[in-house]
Amino acid sequence: MENKLEKLCKKLGIATTYRALGIEGGAADKALLRNLCKEFGFDAQNDEKISEALVKLDEEPYQKTLEEIYIAPKNDLKIDVYVKKNEADSLVLFLSKKGSKAFKNIGFEQSVVEEKRIGEVVYQKRTLHIKETLKIGYYNLKLKIGKTHHQSILAVAPLSCYCLDDLRQKKLWGFSLQLYALKSRRNWGVDDFTDLKDFIEICADVGADVIGLNPLNALFHDFPENASPYSSVSRLSLNPIYIDVEKVLGFTQNLKNKYIKTIEAAGNSVFVDYTKVYQLKIEVLREIFNAKKKDAAFEKFKKEKGQALHLLALYQAIYHEKCHRLWGGWHAWPDGLKNMMPLDLAVFEQSHAREIEFFKFLQFEAYRQLDEVFECARKHRLKIGLYRDLPVGVSKDSAELWCENAVYMKDFGAGAPPDAFFSQGQKWCLGAFNPRKLKQSAYEPFLKVLRANMAFAGALRIDHVMSLMRLFMIEDEGTNGTYVYYNFEEMLALVALESHLNKCLIVGESIGNVPEGFIEKLKQNNIYSMSVLWAEREDFGYGGFKKPEDYESCSFVSLGTHDMTPLKMWWFGYEIELKYKLKMIDENARCCLYKERERDRWLLLEALDKAGVWPKDNLRKGNYIYGESYPEGLSEAVHAYLAKSESRVLMLQLEDILGVTELQNLPGTDRDTYPNWRHKLPIELEDLAQDERFVRNINAVLNER
Repeated sequence: MENKLEKLCKKLGIATTYRALGIEGGAADKALLRNLCKEFGFDAQNDEKISEALVKLDEEPYQKTLEEIYIAPKNDLKIDVYVKKNEADSLVLFLSKKGSKAFKNIGFEQSVVEEKRIGEVVYQKRTLHIKETLKIGYYNLKLKIGKTHHQSILAVAPLSCYCLDDLRQKKLWGFSLQLYALKSRRNWGVDDFTDLKDFIEICADVGADVIGLNPLNALFHDFPENASPYSSVSRLSLNPIYIDVEKVLGFTQNLKNKYIKTIEAAGNSVFVDYTKVYQLKIEVLREIFNAKKKDAAFEKFKKEKGQALHLLALYQAIYHEKCHRLWGGWHAWPDGLKNMMPLDLAVFEQSHAREIEFFKFLQFEAYRQLDEVFECARKHRLKIGLYRDLPVGVSKDSAELWCENAVYMKDFGAGAPPDAFFSQGQKWCLGAFNPRKLKQSAYEPFLKVLRANMAFAGALRIDHVMSLMRLFMIEDEGTNGTYVYYNFEEMLALVALESHLNKCLIVGESIGNVPEGFIEKLKQNNIYSMSVLWAEREDFGYGGFKKPEDYESCSFVSLGTHDMTPLKMWWFGYEIELKYKLKMIDENARCCLYKERERDRWLLLEALDKAGVWPKDNLRKGNYIYGESYPEGLSEAVHAYLAKSESRVLMLQLEDILGVTELQNLPGTDRDTYPNWRHKLPIELEDLAQDERFVRNINAVLNER
């Protein structure tokens, strides 16, 4: 029998049990459940408090008449309202397009859903069916009851996400690129937006139509070595490290000569030296900024970005001043700054106006240059263009949590339970939305993040797309966790609406514990799933490789991801040895993994043989027993295999093409253990198009697509 705590958790969308690795995970810790209820605003320390919470939850809708936002498909426009029974027949509904003050009386039909007595008052829940046809978009909604007006927002959503006509007609392909990893003879130690434009030209020449990028969001200004692009300070911003300083108005050759030795040292480093590169760029950009006269384009940018830009710059300026004296990030700031008290902020702004303006300038230049990249992709007629990446969460010490603290989980962070790829689970320690508070904010923080990352993009990858339905929350000060559920239908509808308004395809990264029927739901909503060769296996990921014709059409396919082993490294099992040396696995696990890898090599060779994808001038020459050598045509054969698949879009990784034997990111390690997010590609951009490995792999794809 369901106890009161379980009942409250069910109503709040907190899982009391969950499945991991296909096995029931058992009951979630009761203390964890009580703490999660507290996060949602309900005291659950004893049965009496829980009973009060259940009553409050039942009565809550009737106390506020309208929800904060209504999200309805365009073919079924209806809203639920909660009114006193004696006033229920005097309802008048008005709508205005978002941004307009001109309200229009809207006709509707209504039906009574239920009645409820609270104290001496009888309330009715009524469904209002809007009779007019409305275009997709956002509307201000006003409900008049007698002389009282209640306001809300109506989001009219399309039935599915945006789709590109070209994808209905043909299969496309392109590259996944870790932007920081690309080398060139002209950049300052990390790839920049000018290199990205040059890469677009290479893509256009070989017939590629999409370039997938790591998240481009700003990281910690004062701690450049915190380099994970999936733990930003704001998903509403861009990382200034990708600015091509030489393209900034006001840059001169004399300025370059002044820093030439540092520029050369940064460019020659084996790994990306984030501290050296970032500090170099910031120092030069500051010189340009200090000599800069008033710029109309800059003033326009500040006006367009408004309060969001100002708060980011303010956060960065405060952080810059405090971080080396106060340990603990913004949580350790003086109360007035931590809690965003207007007077305290105004005093700081007045004394740090120039520094705040500089941080705005960095965003201005980054946006200006990324816009040029976008226009370059359009000029070269890449059918999709840039394919951006939206992280599932944000650093808990971020500007997002400082600015929107009320809508984030306080004492919990996003993670994942054990799965086939990470048997110990993952504790990401990322800030995540509180589902209840998010709805109360009319989803505005979520919408701002979507819009910011759809900018300049033809497609958007939503990292851990299962978070639209549920997210595994782990205690900040512990290891216990369970799933918290979001309103999946509303989240999907908002993603679909924003995808149409921004003309942006949606791709969902869905590797890990995927709820039953989830992929089908994505497909119904025209969200492309991600297919990865290493995961497309029979027998729950342990059997033979799936045939090309059995791949899901509505998907973006690739050999692996930034968290997975590049092809040559996989073949020799170098990551197994790496994990053993780092004491991530023991001797027994090491031996078992090598045996599994030997079997998997045979399965891969068998799949490639059956598909007939070996290059005709480089057929398989042997069995390569125990990985004694690397098959010369292996990358071409694998890419031809994936190119034959039914997946509408194929993404190639340069690491697989160029025979890289290092991981970009080894989950479960930090930079003191392994140089995550720092590996440069083994070739300079200027030489890429003529590289034999590059040419042969592209030809292998073109023969099948």
